Amino acid sequence: MNAWAKDQKIDGSLITFMGDPACELTKHFNMVMDHPGPPTVGIINRCKRFALILDDGLVKHVAISEGDDDPAGDDDPEDTCAPAILLAMGDL
Repeated sequence: MNAWAKDQKIDGSLITFMGDPACELTKHFNMVMDHPGPPTVGIINRCKRFALILDDGLVKHVAISEGDDDPAGDDDPEDTCAPAILLAMGDL
């Protein structure tokens, strides 16, 4: 995560990159990808593609990118991309 943060030049910003190697946060938010596809190719306990807006520790908005035949949201991730999240922040 540190290398990714350095590459994205987020030092001094409000952005925090965080990992979840034990899947604790993923399980807490019920974001474990349970579609049968990923495990069949060796991807176990993968996290869904999601974005949260938090304010003082309270979840104000949740966005998940997934579809019936696209459990990872790879084909249509727009709901969790920056433009959609900025719009959602404006609506709060």
